[in-house]
Amino acid sequence: MDNWNETKWTRVTEFILRGITDFPELQIPLFIVFLIIYTVTALGNLGLIILTKIDSRLKTPMYFFLRNLAFIDLGYSTAIGPKMLGNFVMERNTISYAGCATQLVVFITFIISELFMLSVMAYDRYVAICNPLLYMVIMSDRLCCLLVAIPYLYSTSLALVTTIKIFNSSSWKSNVISHFYCDSLPLLSILWNDAKDVELIILSLSAVNLVSSLLVVLLSYALILVAILRMNSAEGRRKAFSTCGSHLTVVVVFYSTLTFMYLQPKSSHSFDTDKMASVFYTLVIPMLNPLIYSLRNKEVKGALKKALENRLKCVL
Repeated sequence: MDNWNETKWTRVTEFILRGITDFPELQIPLFIVFLIIYTVTALGNLGLIILTKIDSRLKTPMYFFLRNLAFIDLGYSTAIGPKMLGNFVMERNTISYAGCATQLVVFITFIISELFMLSVMAYDRYVAICNPLLYMVIMSDRLCCLLVAIPYLYSTSLALVTTIKIFNSSSWKSNVISHFYCDSLPLLSILWNDAKDVELIILSLSAVNLVSSLLVVLLSYALILVAILRMNSAEGRRKAFSTCGSHLTVVVVFYSTLTFMYLQPKSSHSFDTDKMASVFYTLVIPMLNPLIYSLRNKEVKGALKKALENRLKCVL
């Protein structure tokens, strides 16, 4: 199957994923590394979801958005991680036609949702710091639900349109995907018909999503910085900076990776560099996010300590 005949096929039932490496001796070491990463990711994000749900001190809008961020991280890492791990130990790295389409829909939905969830969280921090007395009034339950629902609906719609546009073609020049999961650009590269228009639309939408969400983040933090500089109390400034620290760290890591991935010059664009960047934002970042919020946030650490103490009391 790897030596696919370059003739026009009208129907493909499965795809071959090239994976991360072509060296057999690296398969088991990489399997162990990524198994650890995915296990930490799953436990970390599930733990954060449960913790922000059960602890009464974590019922503010900030932790409502954080719970949704953890759900998104868990979503797109799970869409890719288990299948990738399975391919490390299987002789044939294949994915079914329907499985590939499903993976693409889920991945696009969650990755776009993450962009705008980070924007929503930046706006939340802006309201908390610049309008602290009106924070709970402005960030009402209705507004919070709306700010979460809109990114989910928009990203799902975009994911479905993109996937239908790609898989609507019945002519593939190969069934070998030069990636470790089903992504839009590698799939477009194996279509028989000219997919330049679709590729341009996807890249344009990716740039628009990236830039628009980043502008919201930058504007929010510009206003936050102005508000912090106007504070007379050094303690107040320190507390404000610490409130934003975790989110700002996540934003810098996530946006810098996606910027490298999607906005690099065409001349330097290659699937090998894409794979390295993809490993980082599909597997490493979802693992780092709960760790960053847990290690840098006193309220989360306090809630975790309380939950562990209660668990120990139940066991003893």
